Amino acid sequence: QVQLVESGGGLVQAGGSLRLSCAASGRTLSVFALGWFRQAPGKEREFVATISVSGRSTRYADSVKGRYAISRDNAKNTMYLQMNSLKPEDTAVYYCAAARATVAGMRPRDYDYWGRGTQVTVSS
Repeated sequence: QVQLVESGGGLVQAGGSLRLSCAASGRTLSVFALGWFRQAPGKEREFVATISVSGRSTRYADSVKGRYAISRDNAKNTMYLQMNSLKPEDTAVYYCAAARATVAGMRPRDYDYWGRGTQVTVSS
């Protein structure tokens, strides 16, 4: 079992930046592929980014490509999401997730463990 806790969310103006963190306890994150998802009010949870166990493979949703960067620090048992050039449509609760796999997909069902989320609000 692994517990995931997100942090770093908040209120930011359009064009600004935030860095989200996902800290793990219970087990080392180094054996899990990791991902970020988000969910806006009234919408389904959507894929944002994923990173492989090694960290060498990453994938992004088209809507965030070139603006967001996913990374991991296995020594710190932590994953990050650097978000730049934020837009009001990026407003959502952001969730981190871990998959018992070397490389994970873009569907929520590909992941086995979830954090409780952190709110990101981008004002126009």
